[in-house]
Amino acid sequence: MASNLAIGPELLETALQVGGLKSKKETVDQSLREFIQRRKSADILSLFGAVAYDEGSDYKAARQRGR
Repeated sequence: MASNLAIGPELLETALQVGGLKSKKETVDQSLREFIQRRKSADILSLFGAVAYDEGSDYKAARQRGR
């Protein structure tokens, strides 16, 4: 999909240098992939502590029952 984006030239130049990629398109694509991955990771991290944990659970005994 073709897009016209107004990206700050200094920001794009810095991203090109830091990323070591060959083109602006590669740099923008990689930046978007990393942005998406980071947001998905943050969503997963927000689940920690949200699941009730039964401290009395004997997971080893539960495994033995499955055999």
